[in-house]
Amino acid sequence: MDTRYVQSFVTVVECGSLAEAARRLDLTPAAIAARVKSLEEDLGVALVKRAGRNVKATEAGLKVMERARQVLREVRDLHAAATDDTPLGEFRLGASTSALIGLLPPVLRRVYDTHPKLAIYVEPGTSRDLYHRTTAGDLDATIIVEPQFAIPKEYEWRLLAEEPLVVLAPAHLAEHDAHAVMASEPFIRYDRSVWGGRMADRYLRQHGIRPHERLEIDGLMAISSMVAQGLGVSLVPDWAPAWLDTLPLVKLRLPDPAPVRRMGLLWPGRAPHAQLARLFHACAQAELELPG
Repeated sequence: MDTRYVQSFVTVVECGSLAEAARRLDLTPAAIAARVKSLEEDLGVALVKRAGRNVKATEAGLKVMERARQVLREVRDLHAAATDDTPLGEFRLGASTSALIGLLPPVLRRVYDTHPKLAIYVEPGTSRDLYHRTTAGDLDATIIVEPQFAIPKEYEWRLLAEEPLVVLAPAHLAEHDAHAVMASEPFIRYDRSVWGGRMADRYLRQHGIRPHERLEIDGLMAISSMVAQGLGVSLVPDWAPAWLDTLPLVKLRLPDPAPVRRMGLLWPGRAPHAQLARLFHACAQAELELPG
């Protein structure tokens, strides 16, 4: 059985689309379809089915999906072990979109300074989706917003950063009051379907601020760029100070106490790659100068 065919099947189910799976794997949709068909012939069952424009797993496909992911994981670890003189294998790390720009780059630099042969696969996504991917066993660890519910006891959580909410505004509003700006200027809302966006929405409601909403979007980089272009103001976490300081905008502080978004590392404490998660956290702790 060719593991490339297994990878094609898993990607098709995760994407729900032959075209998107083909884009991710740099193949044609026809090649992806042929690989999945070959795998179905090997196993003697139909693994996927059409549902309108989408592709979904059949009942048999759902049964083998988790095992297929595990097979791919083991193959990646074998490749890593064969080309490396350390027994670490591959570390699969999830990172929220904002963490990719803010927290992750300096931590990765520290990781590779001390462990240059560690193989890391980084999967971006929303905190909500990455949390579920981690608890499902698809990821070894993930950098996400602290969940607003109890984390299962078998998981370890370590704080990496606290990011207070601030109002991003064009530079000419530097001397204005944060609440007054949100009430009077066009407002770019941080998507309420993500955890950070819910925090911002809760703050607005608690303080009776009804902004003149222009648009709602998930993507702190996009929001920052739009504010810098004068399209409006926004209430977001102070997520990447060094990057934000390069843009023509200002950060208006909220009255104390401002809500704080807590970013941290989550991983299953007894999983096979838990040692890699602890190694990664140790590097983060040193780079970010976190307390022990």
